[in-house]
Amino acid sequence: MQQRGVTVWFTGLSGAGKTTITRAVEEKLRSQGCKIEILDGDIIRENLTKGLGFSKEDRDENIRRIGFVSQLLTRNGVIVLVSAISPYRAIREEVRQKIGNFVEVFVNAPLNVCEERDVKGLYKKARTGEIKNFTGVSDPYEPPTNPEVECRTDLETRDESVDKVFRTLQELGYLPTNSLAEIA
Repeated sequence: MQQRGVTVWFTGLSGAGKTTITRAVEEKLRSQGCKIEILDGDIIRENLTKGLGFSKEDRDENIRRIGFVSQLLTRNGVIVLVSAISPYRAIREEVRQKIGNFVEVFVNAPLNVCEERDVKGLYKKARTGEIKNFTGVSDPYEPPTNPEVECRTDLETRDESVDKVFRTLQELGYLPTNSLAEIA
């Protein structure tokens, strides 16, 4: 079976576990010989969208640019794993419509759990006003209303979350039927 391109969009608050799950999914897909590309929000901001700030308009533009690159890769048969907070529902939906082959993964953990996991100290800086427009504190996060996958990282293990993503990719025809048996 030839690999079908798809964008798997991991969205959630800072500290919810997007990067952790994305890296684990990448590892399993690579072990099967899949063509993978990761677009991590932090890395994209350092390179592709460096001049953008954190206003709603700049955040939307950031997501559009990530979506554009995702669309190019997806249409060329690559599985694209996007790990980006992407706080606004409307822009995620806009990107979904443009890409077509799109799986939204809501990496969900309560704000207090994300704050406890905050190794960079970003929430603390946001709470003291040092960081403005911080998602979940002084700027809204609009959770997906109907994601293909929801990973509750406060209630399930990393492997359980990864298995949910894999099962969904298999059910939607992006991975061969025997994929889960081979990786188990």
